[in-house]
Amino acid sequence: MPEDDPKYIFVTGGVMSGLGKGITAASLGRLLKNAGVDVTAVKIDPYLNVDAGTMNPYEHGEVYVLKDGGEVDLDLGNYERFLDTEMTFDHNVTTGKVFRSVIERERSGDYLGKTVQIIPHVTREIKQRIRGCAEGHEVCIVELGGTVGDIEGMAFLEAVRQMGDEEDEDDFMLLHVTLVPLTNKGEQKTKPTQHSVKALREIGLRPEVVVGRSEDKLEQETREKISLFCDVPEEAVISAPDVDDIYHVPLVLEDEGLAEYVTRELSLGQRGWNTEWRDTVTRELDGKVEVALAGKYDFEDAYLSIHEALKHAGLHHRVEVETNWVDADRMAEKDEERLGGSDALIVPGGFGERGTEGKVEAVRFARENDVPFLGLCFGFQMAVVEYSRNVLGLEGAHSSEIEDDVEHPVIDLLPEQYDVEDLGGTMRLGDKETVIEEGSLAHEVYGDTSVQERHRHRFEVNPEYIDDLEDAGLKFSGRNEAGTRMEILELPGHRFFVGTQFHPEFRSRPGTPSPPFVGLVEAALETAEQEEVEA
Repeated sequence: MPEDDPKYIFVTGGVMSGLGKGITAASLGRLLKNAGVDVTAVKIDPYLNVDAGTMNPYEHGEVYVLKDGGEVDLDLGNYERFLDTEMTFDHNVTTGKVFRSVIERERSGDYLGKTVQIIPHVTREIKQRIRGCAEGHEVCIVELGGTVGDIEGMAFLEAVRQMGDEEDEDDFMLLHVTLVPLTNKGEQKTKPTQHSVKALREIGLRPEVVVGRSEDKLEQETREKISLFCDVPEEAVISAPDVDDIYHVPLVLEDEGLAEYVTRELSLGQRGWNTEWRDTVTRELDGKVEVALAGKYDFEDAYLSIHEALKHAGLHHRVEVETNWVDADRMAEKDEERLGGSDALIVPGGFGERGTEGKVEAVRFARENDVPFLGLCFGFQMAVVEYSRNVLGLEGAHSSEIEDDVEHPVIDLLPEQYDVEDLGGTMRLGDKETVIEEGSLAHEVYGDTSVQERHRHRFEVNPEYIDDLEDAGLKFSGRNEAGTRMEILELPGHRFFVGTQFHPEFRSRPGTPSPPFVGLVEAALETAEQEEVEA
């Protein structure tokens, strides 16, 4: 634990959303960790939702699940992957959380009859939450969602301003990420940056570092102009051009001198430099495998952690993993071709009826054609449905989530969910132990007989059908501690056929890839090599 109080780095964004503010914050955290600094992170989301659990992935990307069951913004996933750490629900601060807490305290009389206001009561709540997360760490990086000037974010920016007055000068830093667009003549324009910095100044905040996001590296003239008009040293104008791989962003920022500047300005000292991240993410890749992803959201961020877990497994095996999208909602001839032309298949999680039958058909294709398969959560459940229908012969077998009066509810509601009325934060969530059968494929994949993985589901394999399914050849090789809930399935004799009720993608990291994904990519490599020999 650090002897001194934590230091704070606040990351704001200007001009427009989607610039990569979260990746910039995560990359800075990675650089500080490389420098031997104990760092944590907080994501502020100014929406009124208490959490991201009920949001449509098309609106907000995937819902990322933390070890304590917190359902949060996908940027928390980037923080965990870049910092190689595990965070808690407290590290995601939303307007809904803050307002709910303030109102509950008002109702209980905590404010002693005072008029409850944004300042000081809401801003105090925000500061307390940030400082609570920072406690015990040397540096806390706080990303403010949205852009400067958004009405939803004003209370958070005011809280930041107050913290800037309350903290020592070398314990507080503001980093601003902004767009430097190109004209059709190729000229880099700094006016949007100037205006967003002006907006910060109007509320009493002055950025000490400006990160310019652009297609290409900032030109010297552009740096000088931003330095002059935004009143920051030229060395604090950081160029962040587009890169092919997000894991290379820390390397770009390192080369720009960001780590050196930040550690000096915050008096963190020089402690050596760890090159493990650079060595991992710049591994030379030899070869390629193609993995089909059969889902219903044609939007990469909806399955972000799956894409990243595949990338991590590819780094482990030193191959590029190319993902082929298969629209489970509109399975057509071209999708069959993609399934047949891919070296492996993933059927991801999801909710609702749309795309269900397409996922079942994708599972059937993989099972019948010996295509390496990994089913995640709902994908695990659809593998049970497919096997029940086409091997066990239970016509109409399905999940009671999809059909209320299904004849064979091989997937049914968890008993503790029967009386649940509120949808937010009430699923089976977070880390749960899975006990793995020795000698099984799952045991070979994990190298252990007990694992902790993250869950997010309301339905499970119906216990009434387990014996029949196993008698028909399906093997449940992973169960909960009591042995009553099915957590992992596999199909003996198949090249690689694994389903997990949990989400292993949430614990995958560049240097420590998820075992099921490592196993899938290994099987995909064997498939690709065999096809090459046969060709």
